[in-house]
Amino acid sequence: MDDAGTRGAVLFDFGGVLTTSVVVAFEELGTELADEPKLLLRLLSKDAESSALLVAHEEGRIGEREFETGFAARLRAHGAAVAGPGLVRGLQERLRPDPDMIALVAQVRSQGHRVGLLSNSLGDDCYAGFDLPAMFDAVTVSGEIGVRKPSRRAYEIACRRLGARPGDTVMVDDLPQNIAAADRLGIAGVVHRDAAATEAELARLLAPSSGT
Repeated sequence: MDDAGTRGAVLFDFGGVLTTSVVVAFEELGTELADEPKLLLRLLSKDAESSALLVAHEEGRIGEREFETGFAARLRAHGAAVAGPGLVRGLQERLRPDPDMIALVAQVRSQGHRVGLLSNSLGDDCYAGFDLPAMFDAVTVSGEIGVRKPSRRAYEIACRRLGARPGDTVMVDDLPQNIAAADRLGIAGVVHRDAAATEAELARLLAPSSGT
């Protein structure tokens, strides 16, 4: 099916889309903590205990301190001499706003399209400096709804809040697995790499607004 010019609403991811790369942030922190850039990402993707801690934190079932304490123990077990407090803040501080993507959100909205945020959260502080209610028509954060991407329910809730059907919606995310999950629900996906490419793909997918 050719989705060109058929969609009218956009869901944007946060980390790695509206900010600099989450992967780079994890690698910077891994280098600082253990001189091993891939350590944090490897544990969070391959180590069952670390992955379970991340999921529980992103879904709001455990708090920041409990996540940090548990994950620090996993890091120490793999040779990183770290204490718990400060891990989340260290990651948050490395996620810097991408002004081109922030401008693109405003541009898409000014064209008459509804825009929403769908984010897996690592705490409220990661949104510091972003006026999310002013930027978006609807904000959906995993810790608040108790479910995270790539769960089908996360996309369903985000679309409902945005007042858009999945078949009318585009999802912009930097992780291909999140785009694949959105596609299974009928949401068109844009794997974000840079602002220029994402802008071009959104221009192809979005229908002309009747209000412009």
